[in-house]
Amino acid sequence: MGDIVSLKLHRKRRERASKDDAAAENRVQFGRSKAEKALTEKLNDKAAKDIESHKREE
Repeated sequence: MGDIVSLKLHRKRRERASKDDAAAENRVQFGRSKAEKALTEKLNDKAAKDIESHKREE
């Protein structure tokens, strides 16, 4: 005879594992540090400023 298995615990463990997998995928896809976000924002601001400075006034 086999061991008694709680199906409720097994289901919860399986759901938790799938949520952990989804969280790992999201960290890879969306995870950027605060410094990386700030650098991107500064580069975008500089690019916009450079473009604005090259415009002619009519």
